[in-house]
Amino acid sequence: MPRLPLLLSLFLCTCVSAQVPDSCKLAMGTNLGGLADWGTELPFVDLMRNSREWYTKSVGDPNSPFNSGFADRLSLRPDGYPTHVPQSVAGSPYPQHVATIWGRTDGWPFGQYTILWEGDGELDFFGTYENLQITGPHRATFDLVRRVDGVVEIKIVRSNASDPIHNIRLLMPGAEATYLEQPFNPLWIEKVGIFATVRFMDWGSTNGWGTRDGDIGDGSLTDWAERSQPDYYTWAHSKGVPYEMMVRFMNDYDKDGWVCVPHTASAEYVREMARFFHDNLEPGRHIYVEYSNEIWNWIFPQTHWANRYGCEIPGVPWPEGTTTFIQNMLDVWTAEFAAVPERTSRVVGVQAGWLDVAQRVTFNIDTASFDYVSPTYYFGFSDEAEAELDGLGTNATAADVARLARQSMPRSFAYVSDIKTEVADRINKPIACYEGGQHLTPNPFGVEPTYAQALVDVQRDTAMYNLYKEWFARIRSLQRGPDPLPLMNFSFVANRSAQYGSWGLLETMDQDTALIPAPKYRAVLEEMAGDCAGLTSSFVRDRPVVELQLFPNPSRGRFTLAGVAERVTVQVFNLAGQRVWRGEIQEPAAGIDLGDLPAGPYVVLAVGQGSGGLYRGKVVVF
Repeated sequence: MPRLPLLLSLFLCTCVSAQVPDSCKLAMGTNLGGLADWGTELPFVDLMRNSREWYTKSVGDPNSPFNSGFADRLSLRPDGYPTHVPQSVAGSPYPQHVATIWGRTDGWPFGQYTILWEGDGELDFFGTYENLQITGPHRATFDLVRRVDGVVEIKIVRSNASDPIHNIRLLMPGAEATYLEQPFNPLWIEKVGIFATVRFMDWGSTNGWGTRDGDIGDGSLTDWAERSQPDYYTWAHSKGVPYEMMVRFMNDYDKDGWVCVPHTASAEYVREMARFFHDNLEPGRHIYVEYSNEIWNWIFPQTHWANRYGCEIPGVPWPEGTTTFIQNMLDVWTAEFAAVPERTSRVVGVQAGWLDVAQRVTFNIDTASFDYVSPTYYFGFSDEAEAELDGLGTNATAADVARLARQSMPRSFAYVSDIKTEVADRINKPIACYEGGQHLTPNPFGVEPTYAQALVDVQRDTAMYNLYKEWFARIRSLQRGPDPLPLMNFSFVANRSAQYGSWGLLETMDQDTALIPAPKYRAVLEEMAGDCAGLTSSFVRDRPVVELQLFPNPSRGRFTLAGVAERVTVQVFNLAGQRVWRGEIQEPAAGIDLGDLPAGPYVVLAVGQGSGGLYRGKVVVF
């Protein structure tokens, strides 16, 4: 075996954290879509979780509108259900019924739906369903046979104050027997399964958290007891999905997560939130943390709040005054994870495209308190491109949109590149992009443009696939060193809209891409095809590593582990950083069999499933 000494020499001289190959330079994750009654991303089999917040109907009023507008005057229980129905409210001579609605069923699966509830009362149903049947005192079913432009409404017409209606569930077909053990939509799990990391910004209703109608409040901070609770009737509200469900999803499906701390969170809230994720996540899970979201973006209430209470009232310039809130959050989170810093990554969000503000925020935060500078990686239209599209109007085509997006790419890339070179590099920090992808929207945003059809058409066009491939190639050039560059796609599943943007990789979760192309999804899948997980991830960065003994070494592929006294998850990587084997070892003496791998040196990485301890060793297969 004359080549064995050469392999050993090669192995001993090669750094375990080898330079990431070009195909593995981007670590793709995704933002999850926020819950909404009209949304097509449906992560939960209980659709009550994304029901619209209560609205009211005046009983007996012949001129009553669809919504009589008295929801804010209702008497409610802590779980959000009305204490009784009908209710008399100030300002109306008519008693009020209470209702919720799903304004769009486009993404709902066909089949029989089940409605369950508890308490003494009566429900009324309306919608574009068929075959409604009341099958018991607390159970009803209906069939969904048409979903496009569909609607479903549930109205509480009577609820006994001594035993009010509560715990309403609207269950997807086939979920009645399993929804407690399996709350997540299996189709959603299948689709999101390609991503190792998900960002919960929209799940947590981060933008305007806890506010209504843009009211920024009086500056009062929010304590932990006021967070979103699992038993609240809907999670499509201003405090979002409970942290319990984020943790359950991460643990059950081996996902890393990215959470955003609410902008009004008190020190106690931040501390308890950090402890909650620290104590409840499995040791192998990694959590990114960020203060709020885009507190320089004036369309969001949190920006006005941070300016008012961090800058205007204290008399501190903007944006410097906002950094106090960021720093306080980072300090608390750092303290709570002090014993296991490798389990968390602390990020400071910055605005790509406004370098001065990015610098003035980042350079006023203690560099020891965070790990990443975090811009977006969007590409969009230049001012000149927008002007040309306005001129083309209804004559614009998908090809025009793609051409102008491509012409605008150098400017879009310069925004991201400047953040790396003029912010992150100057303080020796890597970047991790919290959002990105295409940002092909009208100007002004929220106005239906004359070239609307071209904007939606390009979302299904092969030109969009080509744009994504070219954009990823540009972003890949920013990666340096042994760690991939984390990119959080925005967003996962959403309908196309020329007015508000077409953010989803998919339009619906059951989109048949053979019939309805999904070029963004295809490009992202191809970008992730290298199976490059694990060796260079942030999870292993700075983690104390125990040397893993494997014998005999070298061997023909059979190795026994020594020095490990717990169940471990084992991953094996070649020197290009690509994972080539993965398995769970119940008993270390059972060993691993790599006999099917080509001869050569490999890195073995093991994570203790009980302790979260990290073990690393080296083997040679001959």
